[in-house]
Amino acid sequence: MKRVLVLAVVCFLAITTFGQQKEKSINNLDFENVKNGKAINWQSFGTEDYISKIDSAITQNGKYSASIEFKGDTPNFKAWSYEIPAIYQGKTIKLTGYIKTENVTNGYAGIWMQIEPSIAFDNMSDRGLKGTNDWAKYEIELNLNPSEATKIQIGGLLVGKGKVWIDNLQITIDDKQLDNVPLKELSKAEKDTEFKDGSKIESIELNNQNIENLKTLGLIWGFLKYYHPNICNGNYNWDFELFRIAPKVLKSKNITQRNEIITSWIKNLGEYKLTNKDNKQTDDIKLKPDLDWITNSNLSKELISELRNISNSERVDKSYYIGFDKNSDNLYFKNEDPYSKMKYPDAGFRLLSLYRYWNIIQYYFPYKNLIEEDWKNVLSEFIPKFINAKNELEYKLATLELIARVHDTHANIWGYDNTLNNYWGEKYSPLGITFIENKVIVTDYLDKKLGKETGLIIGDNITKINSKLVTDIVKEKLKYTPASNYPTQLRNLSDNLLRTKDSIINIEFIRNNEIHNKTLKTFTTNEINIYSKYLKNDTCFNFINNEIAYLYLGSIKKSYLPEIFEKIKNTKGLVIDLRCFPSDVMVYCLSKYLLPQKTKFAKFSMCNIENAGLFTLTECSEVGEKNDDYYKGKVIILINENTQSQAEFTTMALRVAPNATVIGSTTAGADGNTIPFYLPGSIETMISGIGIYYPDGTETQRVGIVPDIEVKPSIEGIKEGRDELMEKAIEVIKAKSN
Repeated sequence: MKRVLVLAVVCFLAITTFGQQKEKSINNLDFENVKNGKAINWQSFGTEDYISKIDSAITQNGKYSASIEFKGDTPNFKAWSYEIPAIYQGKTIKLTGYIKTENVTNGYAGIWMQIEPSIAFDNMSDRGLKGTNDWAKYEIELNLNPSEATKIQIGGLLVGKGKVWIDNLQITIDDKQLDNVPLKELSKAEKDTEFKDGSKIESIELNNQNIENLKTLGLIWGFLKYYHPNICNGNYNWDFELFRIAPKVLKSKNITQRNEIITSWIKNLGEYKLTNKDNKQTDDIKLKPDLDWITNSNLSKELISELRNISNSERVDKSYYIGFDKNSDNLYFKNEDPYSKMKYPDAGFRLLSLYRYWNIIQYYFPYKNLIEEDWKNVLSEFIPKFINAKNELEYKLATLELIARVHDTHANIWGYDNTLNNYWGEKYSPLGITFIENKVIVTDYLDKKLGKETGLIIGDNITKINSKLVTDIVKEKLKYTPASNYPTQLRNLSDNLLRTKDSIINIEFIRNNEIHNKTLKTFTTNEINIYSKYLKNDTCFNFINNEIAYLYLGSIKKSYLPEIFEKIKNTKGLVIDLRCFPSDVMVYCLSKYLLPQKTKFAKFSMCNIENAGLFTLTECSEVGEKNDDYYKGKVIILINENTQSQAEFTTMALRVAPNATVIGSTTAGADGNTIPFYLPGSIETMISGIGIYYPDGTETQRVGIVPDIEVKPSIEGIKEGRDELMEKAIEVIKAKSN
């Protein structure tokens, strides 16, 4: 959704990396392979104000080209993307392609290429096409760095308004066609393909002992994945090793035999060195590795000794499954195969999915301490849920339920999922609804004409949907609605309440204390814009009156700031609206105008590859610079449950300005960056990757940004069309300072 789009650089598609694909051939770079109107192997991403489609009327070569056209109110960007496996040797990689444009303004059009993890990137931002241009050939050339590259992405994009066509793209490495380029040497893990088509574990008989054995195996399997040097070095396909050891563990007759099987398995993983490093940590530790289970899990003395030795083994800050982005120090997961052909994975792969997710949280989630329950007990609880899932839907609902237990608004099943989309319903009512005063209130229309035709008006309180109480629906669906806190769960759930598979939906609603019933027509996403309630049509800047200025960060650009602050320098107050996702990275540039000097505003917790599960705190980060001409008026920052991630981080930075006041309600409670990864069945998910705290260590995750003055919309205010947060902001600015 628009509110959670990953910011970064335009055209950075946040998808995890995984093991090398074995297929060498690359096809359809010319968009000629089309099925049901879609170009095979191509994806589009970006904001909702654009139409990306395959065009048969205007082409440079062949029958088809790909186009992007701005059709909305708020220009941002849209891009086409094609992924190439990073399996090639070579020094330089070149992308060539043809571009045609029509009336491109407020931005540019171009082709783009990115080599992950942040090795090289070019999106033609410094030389992109503007205006109207006929077909012409363009190229991008980057250093490949094959030893570090995990993925290559290419495509075309449009930033701003207008239309662009892209066609006939080609890739060469060292000026050679890909079929003539040598492949990188595969690691031992990549050469292991025994279970690529299935785990050979079709079913698992569950009883209390088997669940306990599988819990123990999950704990040890994840620990070895991130701690054993030979696994970290890529000597084993650790997914497939699970399928070799699990049947043996399940056949064990008692705990003693189980421990012997696992001990023998570990000893066969090969020799390793014990570290000579001093393990004493002098850094400011936020979280320590949770390894107490080694001595508290009914393991034999021999097995405990093996695990302790591995925890003290000599490791380096590189791993087959974990890496650090050299440019940003952000963690990323790699070689986590999505097994995309398995829509409903077998029992072994479903167990792998649980183990993969659970251990990523166990060792690399910076907010594991805020889960508020013993995470190890969650593993036991979900073993039956994953093993007993009878079909694709049950498997994905079990996954959603597991994700929800992490309490992280960044964590969900992302991307279009046909099964879950069908579960929630592919048709929508044209009503925009919001939880106000714990009631479902009509606050907007997704389509004004269709919305008014329903007969419902702003302020109506919906109490039943298809004869079921809304309160009961909330109780039923909340466990499948991941978010950091309850208000944000309700925010997310509101998007799904009026969805259905049918052409109509029946509701009961209250207006003026009278109960009414109505049958509403429903529509597909081709007929209404389901994201319209998150879009703001107003300009990013205006004057509320002669003394108060207003900035909406959902559509602002950094380049606008010099002119804006010249205009507002003598005003009494500035309202900064962050009830949105910022359209540009404003943290540091905007702070320069609001602060007289550098000021500390946040500190971070960073993970450690050598000691998985260890998070240490950094020094405080600063914003602002020495500026005697900083803005002297009152600064009001508006927040609510739509203030998420970068918006929360921006609020933290701006609130340290003199005379700054934060007004509103609980934010989404998911500060910091995101780390995406896949689960078997091509389930795309992510977690918050860096812990974000105030300088004194106060938490932001789950808590969100706590306002200085709490103001929530009221039902009466909604009926009257008032913005009560804005009213409070104006009141505070007008009030005389003490």
